[in-house]
Amino acid sequence: KIINHSCPDTIDERTINKKNLTLYKKHENLTLALSSAQAIGCNIINIDAHDLTKGSPHLVLGLLWQIIRIGLFNQITLENCPGLASLLQQGERIEDLLKLSPEAILLRWVNHHLENAGIVRRCNNFQSDITDSEIYSHLIRQIAPSTAGVTLEALMEPNHMTRAEIMLQQAAKLGCRTFVTPSDVVNGIYKLNLAFVANMFNNYPGLDKPDSNIEGLGTLEETREEKTYRNWMNSMGVSPHVNWLYSDLADGLVIFQLYDIIKPGTVKWPKVHKKFSKLRKFMEKLENCNYAVELGKQMNFSLVGIAGQDINDGNATLTLALIWQLMRSYTLSLLSSLAGTPGSTVVEKEILQWVNSKLQAAGKSSSIKSFQDYAIADARPLLDLIDAIKPGTVNYDLVKTTSTEE
Repeated sequence: KIINHSCPDTIDERTINKKNLTLYKKHENLTLALSSAQAIGCNIINIDAHDLTKGSPHLVLGLLWQIIRIGLFNQITLENCPGLASLLQQGERIEDLLKLSPEAILLRWVNHHLENAGIVRRCNNFQSDITDSEIYSHLIRQIAPSTAGVTLEALMEPNHMTRAEIMLQQAAKLGCRTFVTPSDVVNGIYKLNLAFVANMFNNYPGLDKPDSNIEGLGTLEETREEKTYRNWMNSMGVSPHVNWLYSDLADGLVIFQLYDIIKPGTVKWPKVHKKFSKLRKFMEKLENCNYAVELGKQMNFSLVGIAGQDINDGNATLTLALIWQLMRSYTLSLLSSLAGTPGSTVVEKEILQWVNSKLQAAGKSSSIKSFQDYAIADARPLLDLIDAIKPGTVNYDLVKTTSTEE
């Protein structure tokens, strides 16, 4: 339910075991939750259903924070809030906004409202800068509707703990008293304060509709394909977190991490520039990208016409071509490992043969000729395959048989 709250419709609730919960059914629910968390971009490496069953605090809290963070930050996009374009600084283009992390965008948002309120002070972080509640008080007053009755009375209180409580009472008038207590504010607890600010943004962004003449606005929305690749990368535990594919891969470092996950030892790290000098950073990033393409060729990727410069420039078509092959290679390497033949190559033809033999042996009528087969579109072959692997898993009463698009 938390995952669906953060990313609606991720899990079809018909698949959740809700009655007569045996240990096995609970384990199925936890496995479903972990798989779904991975699908929305959570890093679940070293976490399995047994860890959640045992209630390992650091693992459970870490996973919950990732899910909550994704839910809070989902709205901080140009697609959901075109007014973000008003946060562009002089000389910046819309692409520059996409390169920023959600945290950096929230800082700009806070400072934008402080400036509009005529406040000289600026917020540089969500830890030490917010402990006196001054920035929060001005922010809440600025974003609040005139009818909300929000005041700055908190600033009259010298005691920081009491001041934080009064400030939160003002936030409550907006329905935004969530995530933090006065103690969390005074002690500058980063994650909780970040969540507090993100929630206020989601409810009261207070940003004017952007000028339609802004170049690139409306053409840079993240596609479903891009989001899938980005979530996959983040679920692999890459660092830094990938927010926008084309800018965040431009130095090659995330790509190198993926190579090493797919086939440990592939990357010769002494050849990689991990930190960039001021004078040579453009050349160093390009050298990284050239090496990334070279490694792809060593792994037999089809990279005809793709050069390091294309990755460095953020060429969408060519970058996606490389990422798709990375994801495909990871999936095939995982299958090889599960088959007990690590190092050998599982080819798509073998997978198709296995699928169709399973379906036939189980007496299913469905089959597929390729991974582009239109028969896959209604998911029936996938459901039949699941039921063939574990008979009785699929409740066919819930499977739609009509020819509608749904």
